[in-house]
Amino acid sequence: MSPTVLTRRADFLAANRGLRNARPGFVLLTRPNDGHGVRYGITVTKKIGNAVVRNRMKRRFRELLRATLPEHGLADHDHVLIGREGGIERDFAQMSKELAICLDQAAQGKGDPARRPRRGSRSRPS
Repeated sequence: MSPTVLTRRADFLAANRGLRNARPGFVLLTRPNDGHGVRYGITVTKKIGNAVVRNRMKRRFRELLRATLPEHGLADHDHVLIGREGGIERDFAQMSKELAICLDQAAQGKGDPARRPRRGSRSRPS
């Protein structure tokens, strides 16, 4: 079965509470999705560049995920790729290898250490 696309904002927010694996061109978020199969989503913020640059990056990520997820994707997990500054110039083959490594680490339950809070941001009340 081919991966399906995440469209709801709630799914992206839920993925943000899962495992995080960062690489120079992207950040991969993975989280179990209660039996909905392999799903993926892509996010590229306006900080990256204009619409042309962001759309090119999303096309590269889409092809990267289509090629990698059937073989390395985690069953019943959501996978979200967040574009980073260097992702547009990065070699496609290199990004493919990095994505496979990130997926293998996520399968073992290994993620990057928690990020430190941003300066100037206040903690939100619970």
